[in-house]
Amino acid sequence: MKKLISANQLTKNYKARCVVDHINIDIKEGEIVAIVGTNGAGKTTTIGMLLGIIPQDSGTIEYWTSDYKKEIGTQLQSTPFFEGYSVEDNVKLFAAFYGISLTKNEIDEKLTAFDLLQVKKTPAIKLSLGQQKRLAIIVTTLHHPKLVILDEPSAGLDPRGQRDIQQIIKRLKDSRVAVLFSSHDMLEVMNVADRVLIMHHGKIMANGSPDGLMEHYQTQNLEELFFELTT
Repeated sequence: MKKLISANQLTKNYKARCVVDHINIDIKEGEIVAIVGTNGAGKTTTIGMLLGIIPQDSGTIEYWTSDYKKEIGTQLQSTPFFEGYSVEDNVKLFAAFYGISLTKNEIDEKLTAFDLLQVKKTPAIKLSLGQQKRLAIIVTTLHHPKLVILDEPSAGLDPRGQRDIQQIIKRLKDSRVAVLFSSHDMLEVMNVADRVLIMHHGKIMANGSPDGLMEHYQTQNLEELFFELTT
């Protein structure tokens, strides 16, 4: 599989504190990678550096294209939908930002695929949390990115909502889209990720497939492995 991102020896310091400590990350086409860690482990800072939002203090990041920012879709924990505008109108507005013109049928098809057609006239800010998460992924992928980065995409959702998000992530992979997502839910990581990175105090403590890591460290599940590596 083609490498989309190859980051080597990334480091970021805030004053006297090392937040990200000489880490290496590769992301390949069509791969689902989960990044997990305790609060303050450096996950968000790492994602910011990969996006080019936060400058690294040292290390290098190589991208598959010079125009990589146009080929990445990003969903943060809270997507700022336009207040007073419907679901349908929000899709139109975000599409316009990408220079994309969508017909009514094309919008309806996207909303149908994410089970949002029945609420297309509803103000986006009045949707349930699960519906807002699905709408956020729609607007994140309107420009058909090669890489999608999701920051805790199922946080706060009930089991049904979590399952919906997991199915959406798997559909992205089926379309050869790479996905990097952060999560605190080890079951979600086990169900979805091809590879998991466990971070602690700015370092990557483990990097591999969930099954491979559990076998290597002789643990029964990812949660047990997580506790072992972050203690």
